[in-house]
Amino acid sequence: MSKKLTGNGFWESSRMMLPEHKKALVEMRKEERRRIRPNIDFDEAEAIAAAVSKSFMDQTEVTIQIYDPFNERSETGVVERVDQSRIRIAGEWIKFTDIIAAE
Repeated sequence: MSKKLTGNGFWESSRMMLPEHKKALVEMRKEERRRIRPNIDFDEAEAIAAAVSKSFMDQTEVTIQIYDPFNERSETGVVERVDQSRIRIAGEWIKFTDIIAAE
C-alpha cells in the first residue's frame, strides 16, 4: 500500500534526520521548558535570611528552594556554614542568589 503525498513529495516522504538537526531540535525543546528566575522582594529576602540564620544558630532543620532553570529543586538540612555569598547545607554549597524561598 502506498500513501498519496500532497505538496512536495520529496521532503514529505523523507524519514531521515541528520544528527545535527536532531540535536538542535532537542536543544530547542529544552529551551522551551526553561523557567525564568523569580524576583525576590525585600520582605522575602529578609525571611530567607532569618530562616538561614535561625538554622545556623539553633542547629534546626530548614528547607530551601533553589532556582534551577529546568527542574524544581530543594534542599533540606541544617545550615553548616555561612560565607559572604553562599551557605553550606547538607554538604552542598548554595549561592544566596540561587535561593528563592526558605521554610
